[in-house]
Amino acid sequence: MKLYNTLSRKIEEFIPQDPNLVKLYACGPTVYDFTHIGHVRKYTMDDVLVRTLRHAGYDVKFVRNITDVGHLASDSDTGEDKLEKGAKKYGSSVWDIAQKFEDYFHQSMDTIGNVRPNITSKVTEHIQNQLDLVKKLEEKGFTYVIPEDGVYFDTSKFPRYGELAKLNKEGMKDGARVDVVAGKRNPTDFALWKFERAGENRAMAWESPWHPRSFPGWHIECSAISMEHLGEQIDLHTGGIDHIPVHHTNEIAQSEAATGKSPFVKYWVHHNFLFIEGKKMSKSLNNFFTLEDLAKKEYDPMAFRLLLLTAHYRSEMNFTWDNMEGSQVAWEKLMDKVQFLLKEKEAISNLEIEKSIRQTVEESEGIESEKVVSLKKRFFDAMENDLSTPEAIAVMWEMLGSDLRADQKYSLLLNFDEVLGLGLARIELKQQEIIPESVEDLVDQRQVARDNKDWQLADDLRSRINDLGYEIIDHAVIGQELIKK
Repeated sequence: MKLYNTLSRKIEEFIPQDPNLVKLYACGPTVYDFTHIGHVRKYTMDDVLVRTLRHAGYDVKFVRNITDVGHLASDSDTGEDKLEKGAKKYGSSVWDIAQKFEDYFHQSMDTIGNVRPNITSKVTEHIQNQLDLVKKLEEKGFTYVIPEDGVYFDTSKFPRYGELAKLNKEGMKDGARVDVVAGKRNPTDFALWKFERAGENRAMAWESPWHPRSFPGWHIECSAISMEHLGEQIDLHTGGIDHIPVHHTNEIAQSEAATGKSPFVKYWVHHNFLFIEGKKMSKSLNNFFTLEDLAKKEYDPMAFRLLLLTAHYRSEMNFTWDNMEGSQVAWEKLMDKVQFLLKEKEAISNLEIEKSIRQTVEESEGIESEKVVSLKKRFFDAMENDLSTPEAIAVMWEMLGSDLRADQKYSLLLNFDEVLGLGLARIELKQQEIIPESVEDLVDQRQVARDNKDWQLADDLRSRINDLGYEIIDHAVIGQELIKK
């Protein structure tokens, strides 16, 4: 298994601390609005990562947080509280808004086929963990208080600050990366715990040693939750590329300062953005789409998942309605392939194969098994080489177009889908619809014509069948297949 590690900017061999257990933490959503398809991309590729690790033989302990407490809108903990903003927008309390959009997030993840984490942790249920971590940093001398503002981390006392983002602290000016906050000692210092301002009357506030009504800064939650459930050092941490310069950089600083252990995270995996028609997703541009929006246009959620798999997680991806339409066509083609394989498998199992045919199959089995092994190796080599899903999808289509037997193709497809997560094992053989006797008679007549090698008559009968709204397909094993157009 190899993964690109943001910390080293290299693809590295993946070696967890425990040979059999992978400790993985994923930054979860801030639940103040609907989960959109850009979010879905990030969490779907997290799902593919977890599935691939588990297929490779690792036991993965997967933890994801739910930010249900209102951190402020900017990376520097200034601006409007996101949950308060959501509450005003939808005319509800912050607690109800958090629950509503957490439920919507989980529904979206289930719809796209993502396996739920081993542990899902709400930030509001870990307030004491966060307070304890800030107090520990205070005891070790890494903090200072800005009156009427909050408790801040002094980055000058952490020499390795900025390694993840490759920051040049010496040349950095106030306001270059985050908003200027009066009282900060260094441009890179960040809030660990914030105080309610006079007259603010926040809906979410807790008593702390520094202020009677206060709340956690954004960054402290992920360190506290991951340490609670995964320990002081973890193997994998995922997030969007926008988290590299501030959020994850701050996580490293506060975590390693508190524990004295390095690295806090061995491998950092970051996902790139999803653009809409070449533009950033935005409500003002009317290009903010959810899975529900796709469903209203009659696009299958698995067609969207298939589209996501055609792009590498580290590359920018551009969503257009044209490529969504193309992916829907590809999904329907895949469904047709699965139906055909199920029919052929059933036909082969029910068919009394002549001895000569059986011998031919047995004699060719050795060669075909080599092809099976080769295709399987190429597919999983791609997946285990930094999740190269585009290459793996290409192998899948190549396999479906090969001359392998139906049972071999179906078995390989389900094996591949253990990491692709398209839910192909749940697809059942469609029941054959009742065909009018007049059409059945024409099909029988055509079979007789084919047996007599009267190809002209067979073609004429095919045309008559087409005119009645049916299409006939000839297969080597199951013979004629009739489908409604």
